[in-house]
Amino acid sequence: MRIVAELPRPDCKITIFSLNMKYLVKFEQGTLEQTFKISELDITGGINGIFQILDEEFITAVVKRFENMREDLSAAWKRHEV
Repeated sequence: MRIVAELPRPDCKITIFSLNMKYLVKFEQGTLEQTFKISELDITGGINGIFQILDEEFITAVVKRFENMREDLSAAWKRHEV
């Protein structure tokens, strides 16, 4: 697996990897992460095609999902507190 690109953002870290004819797009925020696997065959323009997919609407949805993930984890912890 090799790093193809890193996109610095204030709300999350985005790293794009290449592995076995797939791009892995990993978003990280604190202890949480989300990874999307995209076949290289489905993308025209190589890495530039990935950059087009990662528009503000998509990234906003990913950041919102981090909020939901954090809420879900917090609720699970509360249900099992002793």
